[in-house]
Amino acid sequence: MTIDVSLDTVTHWIAGTAVTPTDGPRANILDPATGRVIRTVVLGGADAVEEAVADARTAAEAWAATPAPARASVLHRFRALLHEHTDELASLITAEQGKTIADARGEIARSIEAVDVSLSVVQQLKGEYADQVANGVDTYSFRQPLGVCVGITPFNFPVMVAVSMFTAAIACGNAFVLKPSERVPSASVRLAQLMSDAGLPGGVLNVVHGDSEAVEALLDHRDVAAVSFVGSTRVARIIYQRSAAAGKKVQALGGAKNHMVVMPGADLDAAADALVSAAYGAAGQRCMAVTVAVAVGEAGEALVTKTAERANAFRVGPGNAASVDMGPLISEDALDRVRGALELSVEQGGQLVVDGRERPPPGAGYFIGPSLVDHVSVESDLYRDEVFGPVLSVLRARDLEHALQIVNDNPYGNGAAIFTSSGAAARRFSRGVLAGSVGVNIPIPVPTSWFGFGGWGDSRFGDDGLNYDAYRFYTRSKVVTQRWTEPTPGLAPHFVAAARQ
Repeated sequence: MTIDVSLDTVTHWIAGTAVTPTDGPRANILDPATGRVIRTVVLGGADAVEEAVADARTAAEAWAATPAPARASVLHRFRALLHEHTDELASLITAEQGKTIADARGEIARSIEAVDVSLSVVQQLKGEYADQVANGVDTYSFRQPLGVCVGITPFNFPVMVAVSMFTAAIACGNAFVLKPSERVPSASVRLAQLMSDAGLPGGVLNVVHGDSEAVEALLDHRDVAAVSFVGSTRVARIIYQRSAAAGKKVQALGGAKNHMVVMPGADLDAAADALVSAAYGAAGQRCMAVTVAVAVGEAGEALVTKTAERANAFRVGPGNAASVDMGPLISEDALDRVRGALELSVEQGGQLVVDGRERPPPGAGYFIGPSLVDHVSVESDLYRDEVFGPVLSVLRARDLEHALQIVNDNPYGNGAAIFTSSGAAARRFSRGVLAGSVGVNIPIPVPTSWFGFGGWGDSRFGDDGLNYDAYRFYTRSKVVTQRWTEPTPGLAPHFVAAARQ
């Protein structure tokens, strides 16, 4: 594709200022609702990474020495700026990612919640003290920042994921280098500008755009102490292995295959409402989307009928249009992938109850309607692969134990939900399911940021470190054991020294 150099260019943000290389590659940024180029972005490589990390390393020492309440004051001001600029940021998200304005505003709201949790770091860093653990001996602990931390973020939540990473790292006293998806780069630079407006010193937060070359340079850089990543399982595994081999702390969140079990006796209207919202909201492009409904026993036929009615009524259109439930997919490649998955699902025995390919596209962008595939086999590609689009598979189970077996045999473990009127069934499911987040009569069990968040199995590699757990990831503990004795009068200095040992 020819790069349109006449358009505005999204720049790096290094040492507190916008940085635009005089040469080097650029990439077009597309509006998913129209397929048109709306701006370009510079693509940095090893040189840009070296500059950003060097500035971060320089800034990290002074920032680590800054009192924690002063660091929190910057985040307080940033939080207020997020409120003030919600509409601006939401418009940037919708223009480049495609999600509805309502979804984009919701993303900003969750970002503000993440800042609130980062502000609690002042309390979490205070450490512990144990008096008189032995004769005249006391022990205390405290946590110290790591230095330079890196975040590699996905296209689907260009603000929320980035904010949850860098505010926690910065609150702990680290400097941060953010490498956002080159498909949705504008919001990240705007966030860095707002942090600067909030009083953050230059170099504490840097933004470098780029492709795999930039990622590899960040992973291999000797001065990078920790790496946070959200994306596909294939890439998450690579980033985990490469970062861990280099001795870095790493948290790498991968793909998902989130199940919602629907029991006989559940409120099927509520379950169907939940399914269409959780499966088709944000065009299915979120790691906590429900992609599999497991209908237990007699719940199956009625659930499929009710869900199909709602899927057919789901309104598809540009994210900035009024009364739209779902925007476009992120790219033409994503659209081709979803179409191919639907075609293959039928070849492998699935029953296509609602075919999103038949929905007339509302524009020239990457639109497809919601799809519902019944009688999906656990052996099928549609079930095994993460489609990352508005496709809901329905599996049938004999009873709760069979449903649990289906969920637990899947290698992913991001989230799982159950809709039921039975407290006993809910408790059995909650305790027995192999997933990091569990919902009971709630389809997308993303906890409030005051709780930790992270998947199991192939959905996460490395450490916990999002939401409430972030302060542990972005710091390391130091334990001091000390003894103080009074010098004995009249003893020679070397005897005094020996007495103290």
